[in-house]
Amino acid sequence: LSAESVCGGASRIAVLDGIVDSTNIGAIFRSAAALGMDAVLLSPTCCDPLCRRAIRVSMGTVFQIPWTRIGGDDKHYWPFTGMQELRDLGFTTVAMALEDDSISLEELVRRLNNDNGEKDHIDKLALIFGTEGDGLSHHTISRADLTVKIPMSHGVDSLNVAASSAVAFYSTAVH
Repeated sequence: LSAESVCGGASRIAVLDGIVDSTNIGAIFRSAAALGMDAVLLSPTCCDPLCRRAIRVSMGTVFQIPWTRIGGDDKHYWPFTGMQELRDLGFTTVAMALEDDSISLEELVRRLNNDNGEKDHIDKLALIFGTEGDGLSHHTISRADLTVKIPMSHGVDSLNVAASSAVAFYSTAVH
C-alpha cells in the first residue's frame, strides 16, 4: 500500500526509521494501537513487523493498525523523498531525538492543543523514532520540521525506543 492510502484520514502517525529489533517493533505496534495512533510507517531498513516475534510481542496488533513501508523497498526514498511526502500529506514531521535545539514533549503537546488559528498549531502529526543505539540519522533530523525530546531525570540519558514511543503516543493523544 502507499503511504498516502494508509494515512488517508489520519491525524497522528508513527514513523519507524531503521528499527531492527523485532521485540521493539512489536512493542511499538502494541502501544500505537492501544494509544490511538492512526497508522505506522516503516522505513525500508526496519525489520518485518510480520515476523513471528514482532507479531507475538504486539499481541496481534500488527493486524489491527494500518501500516506500510514508506517508499517500499527503496532504501534511498527515506528520509529524502519520504519526508517531503509526509509534508505533502499535511503532516508536521517530528523527530524524537536528544538534540540541543529540541523542544520539550510538553511544548509539542501545547502546539497540538492550541487554537487552530495559532501560527504554531499542529493539526496532523508524524512522530519519527530511530533505531536502537544510534537513534535517528542526521539526514532525518535535519529534514524534520521539529525535534522533540522527552525530559529525563536521575542522569538517565534516554529511553528504549519502544518506551519512548509509548510516552509520546500517550502524551500526544486526544484526551
